[in-house]
Amino acid sequence: MAKKSSGRGRRDLTVKVKTARGRKLSSTRWLQRQLNDPYVQRARAEGYRGRAAFKILELDDKYRFLVPGARVVDLGAAPGGWAQVAVRRVNALGEKADKAQGRVLGIDLQEIEPLPGAEFHVLDFMADGADAQVRDWLGGPADVVMSDMAASASGHKQTDHLRIVALCEAAAEFAFDVLEPGGTFVAKVLSGGTEASLQATLKRRFDKVANVKPPSSRADSSEKFVVALGYRGRPD
Repeated sequence: MAKKSSGRGRRDLTVKVKTARGRKLSSTRWLQRQLNDPYVQRARAEGYRGRAAFKILELDDKYRFLVPGARVVDLGAAPGGWAQVAVRRVNALGEKADKAQGRVLGIDLQEIEPLPGAEFHVLDFMADGADAQVRDWLGGPADVVMSDMAASASGHKQTDHLRIVALCEAAAEFAFDVLEPGGTFVAKVLSGGTEASLQATLKRRFDKVANVKPPSSRADSSEKFVVALGYRGRPD
């Protein structure tokens, strides 16, 4: 009878990173996690600008809001991974002649490397008149407003939670001004207990509101995504 392998001859495929002089232990751990992250590897293999692309892919696979012909606004769009997904799914390049051609508009506080099929602008979405400017660029209202924005980390969990909820609330207010009735709002939030008021507001303005943690979101991360479908419009 053949003996069972002890496993000693198997190769350990996990990449281990040694702590270099001048590099913090936390940075070393982050680098090791990146090198061993299958979504980082997939993003490189499939040509996406970052692993975050898979989050919007998985959310859209479930809720189907990035449809051909849709007009999409990507808030805090850098480096452009979400816009890449949107370009393909809304047919922004017009490659599918039998499908409606969509639009993808990304805005950020910094310049973004050009992307075929997407239109990028440097703009603070919270500035006065930003909503009117975006509608002007689009030539009308949007069908989807999406945001993968996160406030700068302070290292204090509760403070970071409050910051990102405030950012998400501002993004939602922006969406209320630019969305077409029936439109969709998608945004990243962090679990922490103070997002209840945001949820209540969204439930008054949309037909359906779901909280989702897509498979590509790291298990040790407190991030989740709110997907609000069927915008009812602002009350008169």
